[in-house]
Amino acid sequence: MKKRLLTLTAATLAATMVFGACGSGTGGSSEASSASQEKTQQAASTDTAEQEDTIKAADSASSSAASDGSTASSSGKTTITFWHSMGGVNGDALTHLVDQYNKENKDNVYVDAEYQGEYDDTINKLKSAQIGNMGADLVQVYEIGTRFMIDSGWVVPMQDLIDEDGWDESQLEPNIAAYYTVDKKLYSMPFNSSTPIMYYNKDMFEKAGITDIPDSLPKIDAIAKDLVEKGGAGEAISMGIYGWFFEQFLCKQGDNYVDKDNGRSAAATKVEFDSNGGGENILTQWKKMYDDGTAPNVGRGGDSGLADFTAGKSAITLGSTASLAQILQDVNGKFEVGTAYFPKVSDDDKGGVSIGGASLWALDNGDKQKEQAVWKFVKFLVSPESQAYWSAQTGYFPVTTAAHDEQAFKDNIAKYPQFQTAIDQLHDSAPEYAGALMSVFPEARQDVEAGIEDMLNSNQDPAEATKGIADKINKAIEDYNVVNS
Repeated sequence: MKKRLLTLTAATLAATMVFGACGSGTGGSSEASSASQEKTQQAASTDTAEQEDTIKAADSASSSAASDGSTASSSGKTTITFWHSMGGVNGDALTHLVDQYNKENKDNVYVDAEYQGEYDDTINKLKSAQIGNMGADLVQVYEIGTRFMIDSGWVVPMQDLIDEDGWDESQLEPNIAAYYTVDKKLYSMPFNSSTPIMYYNKDMFEKAGITDIPDSLPKIDAIAKDLVEKGGAGEAISMGIYGWFFEQFLCKQGDNYVDKDNGRSAAATKVEFDSNGGGENILTQWKKMYDDGTAPNVGRGGDSGLADFTAGKSAITLGSTASLAQILQDVNGKFEVGTAYFPKVSDDDKGGVSIGGASLWALDNGDKQKEQAVWKFVKFLVSPESQAYWSAQTGYFPVTTAAHDEQAFKDNIAKYPQFQTAIDQLHDSAPEYAGALMSVFPEARQDVEAGIEDMLNSNQDPAEATKGIADKINKAIEDYNVVNS
């Protein structure tokens, strides 16, 4: 019953879902364009019919598989289906790894990797499936889908497979594994992970005579005039209105987003950023920089500030670590790109950063043979060799610490020394800043972005804007909890 309720609730939330941080299927960063929102809304309006079609298709596929021997392919290998959302260069890198595993593994396993489109497409397809017949055995889900997946009852926790095999989980980056760990249980395997950092135009800073790189929003505001008047910038910072950045600013302050230990000891019942002051601090500083002309409204979404930066218009931008290679490619030597830690909201903040991206979830289809095959493939994907290759090709962090010793990783750092900033920032953070878990996170991000945009466009008071955002998210949490209680 709980799974069906989750499915019904999912249909009502589909219209507000957006990609996870660093998680569009093609480039490793989030997009929130009106076109994609319209597409999602259209998908939601036809959800019921599509559920029926998907279930029928899954049943048909199941019958076909059963006639071929259920878990085995014609070659006698155990075949597992892997749904993912990696397109473009990321998809090419993943295909390489899958092909390598299929060719070289001695596990008698064959992986059928299927691209499902954007993260929302994948999770919505899951929501249309049936218990024990999910259509996939392993699925890649964005980080903001974590609480939903835990609550769904669809999964075999990765911790169970780890414990059964005696695998040493200490080889995982602790600050990455912390996000997907609840009640000391790792529910999914980290795979493509990143954090946001600050990018800056070194040439403009040199022309402006600025040698101390700002580590907070007030310090950015303080040097804005020099960057424009002396450094030649058209704008000091192009800061996209992005829900993930709001979450990171809370982490930098050490403040919780929601109650119940940030949604980690139990399902969240309300936000806390309105009562702990963290939300208002962010919006107050954001509005001040907007009013000062330091941070103009460059639009919503994680990529919205990047174009001005790579074109040489803005001196600073915020973006995913996974965007580094693309940024350097777009800049194409026009100026030297510097990187620094994601800025604090105030100078005395002592917090850290949380990861974005996605992880791998083992689905409970009641087939122990496939379950073991999934685990063997997952171990291959997080091996040092695989992770070094994956990081070098995509810009995501290696989730396995030993990958740093691989030549592919060393060569990539030598080629892109700016990426060392991301590694240092990750290690300088702490698991306590892992970030919040919330079943309505996709909708919440939209509410945050709309609230900030409205505040800037209508000159709204930051306290009032914070309350408005909190009220909308609290209503979404309440509605979700009522249906799934």
